Amino acid sequence: MSKVIVYSSDYCPYCMRAKALLEKKGTAFEEIKVDGKPQIRAEMAQKAGRTSVPQIWIGDKHIGGCDDLFALERAGKLDALLNV
Repeated sequence: MSKVIVYSSDYCPYCMRAKALLEKKGTAFEEIKVDGKPQIRAEMAQKAGRTSVPQIWIGDKHIGGCDDLFALERAGKLDALLNV
């Protein structure tokens, strides 16, 4: 399985949806919370080019946010990226 990293916030409904999809797929992921951690959020923004959460990486590939993750699922491409 590819390593999955999710930058998230506790009260973000999009983060919750994205994590729920990954859990439904049986995918383990590393969650990095940005709440109250401006240096971590800045690191995420520099890597992603975006400041919103969630920001998701599968392997070395930046997927984007929740909508991007669900778009991959709808297109039938998520399982291949996850190596499921």
